[in-house]
Amino acid sequence: MSKRLDPRNWASWKPFGIGERKPNNYLELVKAFRSVKGSRRYALRLLRQGTCDGCALGTKGMRDWTMDEIHLCNIRLRLLKLNTMPALDVAALADVSGLARRSSAELRDLGRLPYPMLRRAGEAGFTRIGWDEALDLAAPHLRDGSRLGVFLTSRGIPNENYFAAQKAVRALGSNSVDNAARICHSPSTVTLKRAIGAAATTCSYTDWIGSDLIVFIGSNPSNNQPVAMKYLYHAKKAGTRIAMVNAYREPGMDKYWVPSNAESAVFGTKITDHFFGVNIGGDIGFLNGVLKHLVENDWVDEEWVDAHTTGFEDVRRAVAEQSWEELEALSGAGRESMFELAKLLGQARSAVLVWSMGVTQHTHGEDNVQSIVNLALARGFVGRDRCGLMPIRGHSGVQGGAEMGAYATGLPGGLPITEENARHFGELWGFEVPTAPGLTTTDMIDRAHAGELDVLVSSGGNFLEVLPDPDHCREALSRLKLRVHIDIVLSSQMLVPPEGPDGSGGDVLLLPAQTRYEMAGGVTETSTERRIIFSPEVPGPRIGEARPEWQIFTELAARARPELAGLIRYSGTPEIRADIERAVPFYAGVSGLSAFGDNVQYGGRHLCPGGRFPTPDGRGRFSAVALPVLERPDGAFMVATRRGKQFNSMVHERRDGFNGATREAVLMSAHDADRLGLPDGTPVELRSLAGGRTFRGRVLRAPLTPGNLQIHWPEGNVLLDAARRSPDARIPDYNALVTIAKLPS
Repeated sequence: MSKRLDPRNWASWKPFGIGERKPNNYLELVKAFRSVKGSRRYALRLLRQGTCDGCALGTKGMRDWTMDEIHLCNIRLRLLKLNTMPALDVAALADVSGLARRSSAELRDLGRLPYPMLRRAGEAGFTRIGWDEALDLAAPHLRDGSRLGVFLTSRGIPNENYFAAQKAVRALGSNSVDNAARICHSPSTVTLKRAIGAAATTCSYTDWIGSDLIVFIGSNPSNNQPVAMKYLYHAKKAGTRIAMVNAYREPGMDKYWVPSNAESAVFGTKITDHFFGVNIGGDIGFLNGVLKHLVENDWVDEEWVDAHTTGFEDVRRAVAEQSWEELEALSGAGRESMFELAKLLGQARSAVLVWSMGVTQHTHGEDNVQSIVNLALARGFVGRDRCGLMPIRGHSGVQGGAEMGAYATGLPGGLPITEENARHFGELWGFEVPTAPGLTTTDMIDRAHAGELDVLVSSGGNFLEVLPDPDHCREALSRLKLRVHIDIVLSSQMLVPPEGPDGSGGDVLLLPAQTRYEMAGGVTETSTERRIIFSPEVPGPRIGEARPEWQIFTELAARARPELAGLIRYSGTPEIRADIERAVPFYAGVSGLSAFGDNVQYGGRHLCPGGRFPTPDGRGRFSAVALPVLERPDGAFMVATRRGKQFNSMVHERRDGFNGATREAVLMSAHDADRLGLPDGTPVELRSLAGGRTFRGRVLRAPLTPGNLQIHWPEGNVLLDAARRSPDARIPDYNALVTIAKLPS
């Protein structure tokens, strides 16, 4: 990597980007310092000794394995307050009528949950109870696994919690355990497993640096994986070209100021070299057009394709039959634009293709991912240096959550739920494992709404904010006989009154959890690049009677099924890691991780090395991708939900430092705004074509592809249709067709 200054990549000659619209990364340090008043020494120990519980890049302390430089992102700084705050005053929960009007941020700011709390139907609030009373109250409700659902979010949850939780649920006779990976990257999991035999990124972050080309598709790491921007700075220094396929030209991907690097901090870095604007939902049309150009211009690596793949002739015929007019209409881009990206790929000796939720969160998310896989296979960009397929993860627990088997449709190691696989784990664990797939997250809500689910155990998360149609979710939660919320802080879903089925009454239990940094024996997380990283217990204050989640789940199952108690309980996290290694062979070495910095990258730097795929025939699989039918009536727009200054649904600031958008902003192209006579700040109402749901906001011009809008998530979830999901992965569609109407000022 060159250390010489390179003005060609500078974003601005103004020192530190003075006057430019951008986040103030140094102000973030000041805010973090202020937010942990009274706990600053502990906060500093967390930064220095812990593995980041923010995005899934997996730093050890404030460094990582890609380069020997300081790595510290704004997401982690904002989470410091949660990890160090004192306990809340439980007297505030005696009557929650006032709390119900508070925002999620205000609820979190009350402090950590210190004790088990119980609210029964008809009561104004919660009463403190003991752990034995809480566990004994819940246990009888858990014995019928067919009417049980368990959800684990990805916020900081380590592998040990995921593994113990899914094992406990299976001991209860159910596969209805799911996690936030379903909401983020389940189409990637399904498609990659089918196409290349492995449901993970095939490369490492080091492969970004010096690659000829990196293509980001529906992904915005400047917001969601900000530490990655340092890698892109070094990639640009090494001559890497960066392309972006997206409906919105993200300002943070145009130029970025990396705070921990002197050159970039002062002058900024121009990130994206080539931008390709597409319609929301138009990725397949665009990417199939790129593949069509690769074929027509002899840019396919035919020798590599013949030696290492199957199915290419079907794909060749399929794209030949798709007309340019169809591809252009669907994608919103011209064939010249498709040619430009095809030429970049065709002339590149190496490339990494990166995608995220802009690709996956669609009813056709699996086909979106397959169209990306087809491009990589056509050029042989898998299994070698500076090449790869990378579904970049937004949270530190996503990759491990699925691999630990906390999945309604998969067992540990990503094995499908079959009689043979269930028998294998039954023999390993000593109890019968169910053979039918369980309820996915959205299925649980549907069943609860229909009165067909009795119990929901939710570890973290907030269905009122992360799922489509919050009113539908609220009604579903209220109808359960028992809700068990395991968390470190309050959330609005905990306050939904427990009406029970048909108004017959229900109970709500709040169980206080420890953070990853508080768990004796330490824990592990798995990063985007498949690195399993140990995070030790960090000495510091402890909150009330909070327990590790692995212990809560196993104790619930042990009390519900006392005859299996000895097979479910663990003595600590080292024993869980040993169980993980037995259950998930490719996690070999996890049981030996015990000190700060210990890690093992399963599969090594590259999966599918030398074009050898872990599929039955050892080959990668092309699949023809048909063009989806996306009809947009005249006057309608496709709206997508976007993230701003937030982590998951935890909104940190009302205004996004990259584009100045407030939470009520309706981002619209200048072309559409001018055409409709809507100046910036105009109040408007969006109305969904399906269901007539409405969202009110204010117009903000943005570099969007005409015909498309963006609004913030979770505020915009009111427009989404809860019934729209992808066919295989069952991921919700976080997009909607809407009309727009001007409101009186």
